[in-house]
Amino acid sequence: MSVVLRGARLTHRFGATTVLDEVDVVVHRGESVAVTGPSGSGKSTLLHCLAGVLAPTAGEVWLGPDRIDGWSESRRTALRGARLGFVFQFGQLLPELPAVENVALPLLLGGVRRAEAVARAAAWFAPLGLDGLQERRPGQLSGGQEQRVAIARALVTSPEVVFADEPTGALDTATGEQTMGLLRDLVRRTGAALVVVTHDAEVAGRCDRTVVLRDGRVVAPTPLQEGHLVDGSWREGGLAAGPAGPR
Repeated sequence: MSVVLRGARLTHRFGATTVLDEVDVVVHRGESVAVTGPSGSGKSTLLHCLAGVLAPTAGEVWLGPDRIDGWSESRRTALRGARLGFVFQFGQLLPELPAVENVALPLLLGGVRRAEAVARAAAWFAPLGLDGLQERRPGQLSGGQEQRVAIARALVTSPEVVFADEPTGALDTATGEQTMGLLRDLVRRTGAALVVVTHDAEVAGRCDRTVVLRDGRVVAPTPLQEGHLVDGSWREGGLAAGPAGPR
């Protein structure tokens, strides 16, 4: 698999506090990576640095062939709209817009004509089990339906990487499992990569690989289950012969 996203020696400080301390992360096209760890371990900061929301204090962030950590804020904003997708814990849909226009919004902001943007957005509703709900506003949808609309919005631009921050945190267990399964499977089907920040071990267990942070550092890898490594590459049948992921 080709590398689509790489963070090298990522360090970030807020004042005198070091939140990330020389973290290395590699994400391959088509794979899903969970980022876990206790509160305050640096999970969200890592996601924000990888997604270009924050410029790290030190280190490098590469999206495909492009090193983006030194880009201006406006250039990184344009990058997020064109090449990245985002799913948040509470969906963050605009309440005044119908669902289909919420999904089309990234396309409209990117300059796509309205008719084309709405048509491309509407095409995502059937695969997500939302057919017939295109004109409903967020207040008329269940929590699970809102989050699936948010997934459609994240995927409508055909992003290279989708970032999800606690995507099932506001949902009940059954709805969360269904939503996470849809998110992982649809992202994989598009060929994009998925990076998920989560406290939920079951959500992390649905991903190909898990990076565990503690006090701003990646902890040593340990097996989660057969064929699934913490901060190592996925290998059929268990541990690979040598380290295959970043350390």
